[in-house]
Amino acid sequence: MKSEKIRQLFFDFFESKGHFVTKSAPMVVKNDPTLMFTNAGMNQFKDIFLGNINPKNTRVVNTQKCLRVSGKHNDLEEVGHDTYHHTMFEMLGNWSFGDYFKKEAIQWAWELITNEFNIDGKRLYVTVFEGDKANGLTPDNEAYNIWKSIVPESRILYGSKKDNFWEMGDVGPCGPCSEIHVDIRDDKSRTEINGKELVNKDHPGVIEIWTLVFIEFNRKADGSLLPLPAKHVDTGMGLERLCMVMQGKNSNYDTDLFRPYIEKLSEITSKPYGKNNEVDIAMRVIADHLRAVAFAIAEGELPSNTGAGYVIRRILRRAIRYGYTFLGMSEPFVYELVPSFINKMGGFFPELPAQQELIKKVINQEEQVFLRTLSIGIQKFDNYLKKELKNNTVDGKFAFELFDTYGFPIDLTVLMAREKGLKVDMEGFYANMKKQKERSRADGIKQSVDWIEMKPNVKNTKFIGYDTIESEAEIVKYREVKSKGKSLYHIVLDKTPFYAESGGQVGDRGVLASESGEIKIIDTQKENELTIHIAEKLPETVAGKIIAKVDKNKRLLTANNHSATHLMHSALREVIGSHAQQKGSLVDEKRLRFDFAHFEKVTTEQIIKIEETVNKKIRQNIPVEEHREISLEKAKDMGATALFGEKYDDLARVVSFDSKFSTELCGGTHVARTGQIGLFKIVSEAAIAAGIRRIEAVTGHEAEKFVNNKLNLIDQVNQILKYPKNIKQAVKQLAEQNENLKKEVETLQKIRADQIKQELINKQEKLENINFIGAKVDIDPKIAKDIAFELKQKVDSMFLVLAYQHNEKAGITVMLSENIVKSKNIHAGDIVKKLAKEINGGGGGQAFFATAGGKNPQNLDKVISKAREMITNQ
Repeated sequence: MKSEKIRQLFFDFFESKGHFVTKSAPMVVKNDPTLMFTNAGMNQFKDIFLGNINPKNTRVVNTQKCLRVSGKHNDLEEVGHDTYHHTMFEMLGNWSFGDYFKKEAIQWAWELITNEFNIDGKRLYVTVFEGDKANGLTPDNEAYNIWKSIVPESRILYGSKKDNFWEMGDVGPCGPCSEIHVDIRDDKSRTEINGKELVNKDHPGVIEIWTLVFIEFNRKADGSLLPLPAKHVDTGMGLERLCMVMQGKNSNYDTDLFRPYIEKLSEITSKPYGKNNEVDIAMRVIADHLRAVAFAIAEGELPSNTGAGYVIRRILRRAIRYGYTFLGMSEPFVYELVPSFINKMGGFFPELPAQQELIKKVINQEEQVFLRTLSIGIQKFDNYLKKELKNNTVDGKFAFELFDTYGFPIDLTVLMAREKGLKVDMEGFYANMKKQKERSRADGIKQSVDWIEMKPNVKNTKFIGYDTIESEAEIVKYREVKSKGKSLYHIVLDKTPFYAESGGQVGDRGVLASESGEIKIIDTQKENELTIHIAEKLPETVAGKIIAKVDKNKRLLTANNHSATHLMHSALREVIGSHAQQKGSLVDEKRLRFDFAHFEKVTTEQIIKIEETVNKKIRQNIPVEEHREISLEKAKDMGATALFGEKYDDLARVVSFDSKFSTELCGGTHVARTGQIGLFKIVSEAAIAAGIRRIEAVTGHEAEKFVNNKLNLIDQVNQILKYPKNIKQAVKQLAEQNENLKKEVETLQKIRADQIKQELINKQEKLENINFIGAKVDIDPKIAKDIAFELKQKVDSMFLVLAYQHNEKAGITVMLSENIVKSKNIHAGDIVKKLAKEINGGGGGQAFFATAGGKNPQNLDKVISKAREMITNQ
């Protein structure tokens, strides 16, 4: 059975049981500070489990794109080395929010697996929670007895807290779980060893395929467990493992979810799959990582050096490195697999074919950059072996420097060392890595106490900020959060005019006022569906009425920039093409930043046209058209632009400025009429990634300041040039004159250098079979280097030291002939370091050439004297 049919059969079965089919949430998480990626199917329903919102449907079924590469749920290092772990995977799940519980969940799971999927019940084992005395938890006998009515007791096993008690994190909803395991070994192996003995033993032939979680507790910050007011069911079954079982394979990578692009990879590399273990591991790593990276890019998360983008870059580089090391791929190749992957997955996930060209271009560019990085790392490794290697062991600190600074994988360093008969100080490497992690952890660690509930019956905050910026409110709950030694307070209100950061727009600032005084709200953030008002202190009285006041000026300026962003997005698509889809944005009170898909620089003419279009719409003073809580389908029928990677509620908000020009799904704050924006001006345009450009712009007063600064600069240039008739022509002539003068200076410098070179040859001294040339000269460092290399070709056995002053600083250049480097066992880098002490400086370089700089040019004569002594005292 093909994977597409297996997925659909799962949906059909639970639809027949009254479940609502919902879409996968984005893999890259937004509005949740505790998560970077969706790592489990339950993530998008977290607020329901926490009691922050009420479910629209109490029975739900879906497949969720998940990524597990960091933190508690981390499968990265196992990927490729076994046959069933993945970074990105699909989690099939059915959910009950306060509806059915253990009985139905267990009975339906068995019915689907044995009757619909036709998996032999004699190959299945189930586990239940054995209890945990430390937490005061008794065995889950309720689940045991339900299973006992379905399967023989010999197939029911008790499992530990580690295996059979599921927790969302250190705090939050949790509960016992029951797992279904399948024995896919051949009959002979099953006869020799009972599958029961291999459950939860990491055996590749006896694997867990479905977890049924019964969420009934809430873990508090002090470690205690409290019963939840409503009990929930959360199940998860990996589609990849299910396909392996259904398709009679022994590896997930042999299923139709992976074979098409493994076969393509085999074709590209001219290496067969299944013949060599190292090659097979590499191909599995690449096939897995391709999926994770492609889905992330399709959602707008591009490889970068921070946050989620860093993780995506790390995954992609791991794939490239495996191809480089084990498949001999020194040119970009991963991007060539994208069409095969999208051909397989694009039917169910439309974001993939819609973003196919972008995915290919981004991966291709990342491959080119990292392959250059690998080349640099190999060169640095070779230089280290020549100069600094001791005791046939690569120093752990150097190995970590390669890894941390240059992105050079440690296992590649180990492999290269092994090829040369060397070891790597792994203890030193991990010690340096531990220090860095501890520094990062100390910087980023947050400690929070449990919420203190003031109004436990209020589930969520009503946002009223579209209509007012000041309102009466009450505190629903609050908590203290400590970060970097500083205490902040998170405050949740029953209703609020404060906009929480979302969709690129920063959060509001303002005050909470009461009879006892005011406290400043320094930011407003979203944590899942909670609106968090962040303050440095609490109100003196947390009970009773308060007045929530938004900073009016900041909100006004932010709205200007947000509305201008919408106008610019439409103008971009009108001027450069409909492919210019939004890939990210930032809107605050000072500026707007907009990232979009485009594969070449936006020309000056296009920028002018975009500005003209936006400013024309501003002058037309177009009123905003706002449609709140309309269905997504109706919004799309209106022509509203939706972004891949964004999660939209079933009921959305649409904002239009002239419905034929700009209509977007948007939850942000906007101007009442476009005339309020005043003026729009683009201040920069640049590439930030392959196929992604970034425009920064300003509006209103900031735009006026920008224009006035430019006009003032032109006026200053006019003054300097004595107000020429044609300023452009005058500047051009000045540049040409400057270029001609530079050429004349270069010619004179060359003549002077030739003169100095001859003078130096005439000054050479014979010391200990060495031709010593030492002189204080009036030249710059570049000319000193040129002279040194030219003299090296003309003077045998040369020991050259040039001392000079440039820009009020001292400089030294040392050049040695190769024969004296070897015969005298001396090193130019060591020599220049000693000489640099005379000028209060430092330097270094290669064995035959080195330079130094310093703060004390008065001692340049001493440099020459000391160099002479080095030879005579040898």
